[in-house]
Amino acid sequence: MPNGRRTVLRLAAALGATATVGAIAADRFAPSEGASGAAAPPAPPGRGGVGAGPAAGPQAQAARLRPTSYRLQPMTAYAPPAFRHAVPPVRQRPFLSMSGVGRSMVLSFDDGPDPRYTPGILETLRHYDCRAMFFVCGEMAVENPDLLREMADDGHVVGNHSWSHPLIPKLRPSRIRDELGSTSEVVERTLGTAPLWYRAPYGAWNRHSFEIGAALGMEPLAWTVDTLDWKEPAAAGAIVRRVLGGAAPGAVVLSHDAGGNRAQTVTALRRYLPELLDSGYHITVPRR
Repeated sequence: MPNGRRTVLRLAAALGATATVGAIAADRFAPSEGASGAAAPPAPPGRGGVGAGPAAGPQAQAARLRPTSYRLQPMTAYAPPAFRHAVPPVRQRPFLSMSGVGRSMVLSFDDGPDPRYTPGILETLRHYDCRAMFFVCGEMAVENPDLLREMADDGHVVGNHSWSHPLIPKLRPSRIRDELGSTSEVVERTLGTAPLWYRAPYGAWNRHSFEIGAALGMEPLAWTVDTLDWKEPAAAGAIVRRVLGGAAPGAVVLSHDAGGNRAQTVTALRRYLPELLDSGYHITVPRR
């Protein structure tokens, strides 16, 4: 091949390689675009990717993770293994009790945290060195983060009880995701770990709630003994009789620390808890 023609071909190949490298570099560092052509916002830290810092503009900086996308994205590759819980199977019904735990029971409290009643319950549990489950509502949890931290510091299990305590079967799937996802987000932001258990308000479950709860990494838990403390006025003596009458290995007791006047619930706990312990029951929480 004549020298002049060989030189032209080499020059063309070099220019083509330079253009290719430039295109790859530009694609790597330019913002990604969706189908509409608009630039996609940077992924929030700890969710779908590594955050690249706040986006430009006050509106972008104030943007909040949509509850519907919470935990429904692939988890990041660099997340600590200790916080990577396996996604549970989709249940068709909630757990009502614990099995294979011997002479043990679970005490659970819904609707809080409420600064009027939750501290008294925590104080009693701490006095007897017992652990319980608190199924919190997001709208209460976001206003009382210190009580959430106190629950976790004392070794209690913090579960998800939706954001606003709606009747789940009457909601669209997107609204169920909002209710559960927003509450899980608040708990994880406050405690560093997302809840692993959830309870449907009023004990009203449906297929969508089981599917969405499992996608968020949570197992459904109902109850064995209803103290009926949600009926007002609830007498402390009646609450005590229901708990002691329903006591059994693996039983899960339902009470409330918010949603109304729960002073009798606090009083009843101070009476029946030592009686359960004296009867040989061990107050525990389920593990995952």
